[in-house]
Amino acid sequence: MTGATSFDSLSSLRALVSDAYVNLKVNLKLELTKSRETVLELFDRVRRQYPTMSEFDRNGEELALDTHPGDFPYRWLAIRSRNIRSGIVNPDALTSAHELHRLVLEVIPYYLSISPLDVESIELLFGADISAKGNHDEIVFSALVADSPLANLLSDGCTITDCQPVLTSTIPGSPGLEAQFEVKTRCHGSAQIKESQHNAISVYLTIRRPGPITNIEQLDETYLELARQGERLVEDTMIPSLVVPIRHASASFS
Repeated sequence: MTGATSFDSLSSLRALVSDAYVNLKVNLKLELTKSRETVLELFDRVRRQYPTMSEFDRNGEELALDTHPGDFPYRWLAIRSRNIRSGIVNPDALTSAHELHRLVLEVIPYYLSISPLDVESIELLFGADISAKGNHDEIVFSALVADSPLANLLSDGCTITDCQPVLTSTIPGSPGLEAQFEVKTRCHGSAQIKESQHNAISVYLTIRRPGPITNIEQLDETYLELARQGERLVEDTMIPSLVVPIRHASASFS
């Protein structure tokens, strides 16, 4: 996927946030049989395409391949028993993310023996981190809730200790697709605020297509639809309705 739409969507987002990223997740119904040979062969195939992805690690059940620390952009691929995930942080354009994720979808069925019936869902997440000082929940409340009827639930002088809205909906014109908007806060009270003054508030847009799929070739078709809808919603909804208000509220709390 190339063109002005991809570049402009990412440029608009990166101009407003400290970090922007795009993550893919393929959820499976059955556990993967991860032999040493097949996983190493898969990782080596991806490394040939992206030579900087040469850091191999194991964390519990997760096997991961990622970029050298400090290399730009940061790419990663991780395999767990029932899902495969990949991501890229601060790419120069959305096409870089699409190329990585489409490669992953192309190769995992063959190296990991994934059947179309085994695909439970495919998710594409567009994420943004907004640097913020102070009580993150107060910031999000001020940005998104304070002028709504929900604010009447609170007593005068109270402190907001948890405000992490999540909203999920269907996408008109795209049967089966769901869009989920989520805000994730990290500094919730005075103790946490003192410990870290610069943790980020994260804003997520996840586009999800449930499985199963008809054939393996449908993985790429599904990805292109997720990417198209996600780019549109980032530009039309996520930035103006979540990122900009939270960023403005954060500035007023600094």
